[in-house]
Amino acid sequence: MNAANVCVTFLGKFYQSLKDDNVKFNSADIETALMKSCKDAKSKENRFCYYIGATSDAATKMVNEVSKPLSYHVPVEKICEKLKKKDNQICELRYDKQLDLTTVDLKKLKVKDLKKILEEWGESCKGCAEKSDFIRKITELMPKYAPAAAKARTDL
Repeated sequence: MNAANVCVTFLGKFYQSLKDDNVKFNSADIETALMKSCKDAKSKENRFCYYIGATSDAATKMVNEVSKPLSYHVPVEKICEKLKKKDNQICELRYDKQLDLTTVDLKKLKVKDLKKILEEWGESCKGCAEKSDFIRKITELMPKYAPAAAKARTDL
């Protein structure tokens, strides 16, 4: 499995957060923490949460397929392999290629990609009609969401 797999990456971060927050490693506490993590999940991670039934609108309920093995410290790769047998879509989720905001020429991006940057930041561009509106909004918000990129972009 490659590193861009949402299941492995998301559960890996989630497992680490359980350890960092000293969560008791039992199914119930893990499930509660998982639902909480999924509430803030965006785009692909939100889709993953939906597939395992950890979002309020999910049709299935496979959360225990994650919480139970995690309570025994089963490696996330193994959990994802088991999930794949239940629902192949879970393992097909991949993160979008990340744009390097320090070097990318925003003017050369499509509006769709500009919208996606804002979406990943949890922002929207109300009243934006022109490409330049989106670029202005991204440039405005960059110090907040990508401070290193904002510093590197002295051309703006």
